[in-house]
Amino acid sequence: MLAWISENIATILLCVVLIAVVGSIIVGMICNRKKGKSSCGCGCAGCPMSNSCHPKK
Repeated sequence: MLAWISENIATILLCVVLIAVVGSIIVGMICNRKKGKSSCGCGCAGCPMSNSCHPKK
């Protein structure tokens, strides 16, 4: 088992880094969504899809 880990340490570290990056992106998106920020990066004033993001009640 230890031999397998030592042979694949680069792959294991790369996977851990990628999982951390994807996790931080998802957490950031969730925080922005809770704050009411748009995910597209622009304002909703001229967006043709604003009704799908913010339906009128």
